[in-house]
Amino acid sequence: MTTQSPLAVEATGLVKSFGDTRAVDGVDLAVRSGSVYGVLGPNGAGKT
Repeated sequence: MTTQSPLAVEATGLVKSFGDTRAVDGVDLAVRSGSVYGVLGPNGAGKT
């Protein structure tokens, strides 16, 4: 039997807009404690 570590970050249905431009639309994310995730993309793509 394995146990899962608790969630450190959780987002459900995340939306981010800049004016009329929707940069993120409906993202679901769950990051457990002790996990490492990265966001990849070109410079100026809005990863921050």
